[in-house]
Amino acid sequence: MPTILIFGASRGLGLAFANVARAQGHKVHAMVRSSQAAEALNAIGVDVLLGDALDKEAVSHACALAGKDSWVVSTLGSFRSPEPVDYEGNRHLIDGMEEAGLKRLLLVTSLGCGDSWQHLPEHARAAFGHEVRLKSLAESWLQTSALTWTILRPAGLQDGEPTGQARLSQGQETHGLVRRHDVAIQGLSLLADSTAAGQIYAINDPGLQRG
Repeated sequence: MPTILIFGASRGLGLAFANVARAQGHKVHAMVRSSQAAEALNAIGVDVLLGDALDKEAVSHACALAGKDSWVVSTLGSFRSPEPVDYEGNRHLIDGMEEAGLKRLLLVTSLGCGDSWQHLPEHARAAFGHEVRLKSLAESWLQTSALTWTILRPAGLQDGEPTGQARLSQGQETHGLVRRHDVAIQGLSLLADSTAAGQIYAINDPGLQRG
């Protein structure tokens, strides 16, 4: 069973990936900035390296430690941060993977990235359009890399128990909500699916409604 290296595991979606991967029996590595987040991840059996995704050397070191056969998940992102990691952090990761000889990457971005920008409502563009554009740059950098990649674009993320009803789609307008744990379950399945290489998916849960 491959080792999983996660970037963005300190909270939210990345933490959900760590929990699901550990529950499935994977050995999990993660790089996080916070010692508090490191303690929480250690408690579920994750091997943690302290470091910042904006530090290219730290990212390269984490990739080298994980080993060439590891699968990598990136949920890196930031919201209105003075130093957003959405593009630069993911670019360091993609470059670091190439240098270390790692191949398989699941990049989790968001609805509205790339060719789905046209479907992002105006209020969403005003609220977090800058971050979506940075994530789109990361997608482009990945698509022109030598990696074996899959891109996953979730709908609005929600905490809570997985419903098991999340739906993957391609090439169509997608909106709504999805539970973080459902994204993690589906995302890890995509990593293991050779037919998902070089593909872009959206994911939402038609059964969830905004309040």
